[in-house]
Amino acid sequence: MATLTFKNRRGELVEVPTVAATRVKNEFGQILEQAAHTGAVAITRHDTTKAVLLSVAEFESLVSARSRTLGVLTNEFDEMLERMQTEESRKGMKAAFNASPAQLGRSAVKGARGNSRAKAIPSRRSARKAPAKAAPARRNPR
Repeated sequence: MATLTFKNRRGELVEVPTVAATRVKNEFGQILEQAAHTGAVAITRHDTTKAVLLSVAEFESLVSARSRTLGVLTNEFDEMLERMQTEESRKGMKAAFNASPAQLGRSAVKGARGNSRAKAIPSRRSARKAPAKAAPARRNPR
């Protein structure tokens, strides 16, 4: 059976003691005290870990770590959204939506090659250099 380890609330990597389910059933009070003292106890049945009994301190540490992570992600999202609301970003998105398929293709190739000096969407001046499509020939009905 593999030994379970975890980082406790103090950041230390500790081994989790294992206890057979039958012993937990017969000596629950003692196992509960062991979990409260060590932080966690793994409960096994037929040499397979089935559950982990955590102390309140370890449980609260896990819950608070999770909620802080959500708060950090929320702040990062808000900051990213704020950066995207600039005039430069608006102009870039307008250029992207107004770009021809050929311009988008060239930009994608430049981006894939890692050309950091190239603009993502070519300016209108460079777009004029692209050959214009010839107008269909008109037949003169006589």
